[in-house]
Amino acid sequence: MKKLIPFIIFILIIVVITIIFVSMAEKKQMVTIYKDNHTHGPVDIKLNNFQDTQCAMTITTVENSAQAVAPDGRTWFFDDIGCLVNWYEKTDFKEKATIWVYTHDTKKYIDGRKAWFNRVQTTPMGYGFGAYEKKQDGMIKFDEVILKMLRDEHLINPYVRQELLGK
Repeated sequence: MKKLIPFIIFILIIVVITIIFVSMAEKKQMVTIYKDNHTHGPVDIKLNNFQDTQCAMTITTVENSAQAVAPDGRTWFFDDIGCLVNWYEKTDFKEKATIWVYTHDTKKYIDGRKAWFNRVQTTPMGYGFGAYEKKQDGMIKFDEVILKMLRDEHLINPYVRQELLGK
């Protein structure tokens, strides 16, 4: 009997490891690209189930989120507008992409090219670009957000942060 105890422990360990692997395999995978969005509208994001295409963070809130839809209906998701711009600059269909950004003032997705952006929003990745439907003083358009991201003129840059926030 004493000789069987190590064998039984070994078998139990194998069973536990097998159960862990099977349960991991059954978990639903995170959504990074949604296919067949032929309406090109914003996709209803299920929180904690969608992942930012650029930085791989889980999207836990719609605030600051963005989406990009390719002409063929593929849709990518972002937790921060800065992540969207970093990804956008690498695409070969950027002018044909439909861009959706979630607004802080009207709490809905709007066309990102028609949105206004402040530069001092608290955002998941810290870039600071917050989308708004209604223009306020000092806000910029999407093309200028792209330019500022390419120049590293966002809140992650300590010089820009100091200039904009005094911190």
